[in-house]
Amino acid sequence: MQTDNSRIDYHKRGITIGPASTSIWSELAALWDYRELLLFLTLRDIKIRYSNTVIGLAWVVLKPLSTVVIFSLLFGRMVKIESEGIPYPVFAFAGVVPWFFFSNTVNSCSNSLIGSSNLITKVYFPRLIIPAAALIAGLTDFLVSLLLMSCLIFYFGIRLNASIIFLPYLVFITALLTLGVGIFTSALSVRYRDVQHVLPFLLQLMMFVTPVIYPSSLLPPLWAGLVKLNPLTGVIDGYRSIMFGRPLPMSSLLLSTCLTCLVVFFSTWYFRRTEDTFADII
Repeated sequence: MQTDNSRIDYHKRGITIGPASTSIWSELAALWDYRELLLFLTLRDIKIRYSNTVIGLAWVVLKPLSTVVIFSLLFGRMVKIESEGIPYPVFAFAGVVPWFFFSNTVNSCSNSLIGSSNLITKVYFPRLIIPAAALIAGLTDFLVSLLLMSCLIFYFGIRLNASIIFLPYLVFITALLTLGVGIFTSALSVRYRDVQHVLPFLLQLMMFVTPVIYPSSLLPPLWAGLVKLNPLTGVIDGYRSIMFGRPLPMSSLLLSTCLTCLVVFFSTWYFRRTEDTFADII
């Protein structure tokens, strides 16, 4: 059955199924028409992630929590990194949670198109649905981790203030940035399979130029300015400000928002430009 958002072109050699319009905005709008498929792929990704595991969804809590324990021992007690007067476990957790969401989801998005090659080569639907489903699946883990972080905040007696109302905005910007990077790496992975091997290494390096285990205020002015060009810097600083009852770093957060919009625009343009070749080379 053909919808208003798809076309069928008949050629001598066969049938080409594709979108009715080549506009980026029309394809984004078409995601709503395929919302049932988006939900199906999201549930599939969640089930596959925790299938045949002993503790299942408990990994959502254990992964960041075990990482924070290691960071607290190494950087909190041994190296004694400054944590701006906040207990280091909570300080580290506020950086680890958004970072885990970003890195794990980008990895999932980068492999999502290749993992769904059987769908891509058989029928038309907005290809953005596939990395978007990986994003939503990762977002569920992220929200659970935020609940755990709130428990740690109350345990250590840290008081929240009115800035907590900006938390949905930070979650939105984090998801938007993750989707932007994810759709770019997913499209790149179809043509260059080396991305699957290089990306985890690049993400590991990126963690050290992101204020995950240290505060951005600890850096010299020159390095602090360079690190702010990383969109995650303002985002993670924003989470810490909200969770620790401090004023939001508005200039840094505004820069991160602008950089995120640029990343999403470029990634969507590249994805749309290469989308027609996915079925041929995947």
